[in-house]
Amino acid sequence: MKIRILGCSGGIGGRHLRTTSILVDHDILIDAGTGVGDLAIAELAQLDHVFITHSHLDHLACLPFIVDTVGDMRTRPLIVHATEPTIEIMRSHIFNWAVWPDFSEIPSVEKPFLRFSPIRVGEAVEIDGRRIVPLPANHTVPAVGYHLDSGAGSLVFSGDTGPCPELWHYVNQIRNLRYLIIECAFSDREKRLAMASLHLCPSMLLEELAQLQRDAEVFITHLKPGQIELTMQEIEDSIGEFRPGMLQNNQLFEI
Repeated sequence: MKIRILGCSGGIGGRHLRTTSILVDHDILIDAGTGVGDLAIAELAQLDHVFITHSHLDHLACLPFIVDTVGDMRTRPLIVHATEPTIEIMRSHIFNWAVWPDFSEIPSVEKPFLRFSPIRVGEAVEIDGRRIVPLPANHTVPAVGYHLDSGAGSLVFSGDTGPCPELWHYVNQIRNLRYLIIECAFSDREKRLAMASLHLCPSMLLEELAQLQRDAEVFITHLKPGQIELTMQEIEDSIGEFRPGMLQNNQLFEI
């Protein structure tokens, strides 16, 4: 599996700041934040599956545009994988004919441009030998992370989460884990905001990584614009032994 980071910022504010989206090979997206906008139309048309972590806009802002842009170029619907609560939120608040057309009914219910596929934590989705497993997350709306497994290696993406012991129960069972991408949205100066919004800050991240029992390269995502340098310095000061790197746009992983 070849994994390319399209966006990993907690906000916007320049060409280098794109919100969360990860391209797996040429046909799978993990989340559909603003980073998707840098793909060419031909690349968008090759997407067959989108796995959504949760319903916040920074993780699905481009999903309506993808299906609108390339739906008529494809011979089969784009499959959107998400938990049933997240699907219900998308149906009620985005694909509702008021905010955006319901592309699960366009051009017809029988042959739509988009199809929703419910997922459950711990239940793998197999796509051409690639396993994608939803993992527990603890956020202000129903949310999951994802475990990407090629057989030869694994990558875990936490999605947006606050403290979540259940996540580590799953992660510690992954014998071929190579990479862990985990959020740290706020600096310790805004710990109260991190706790209220169910995100992590460096001191909370330390408590989470203390539960990790596997060797893996750790990368930090979802840093808030304006706090990037401060937060990364606090991470270095508090959890330097994990040698975490800051996730970058267009960073590549292979598992």
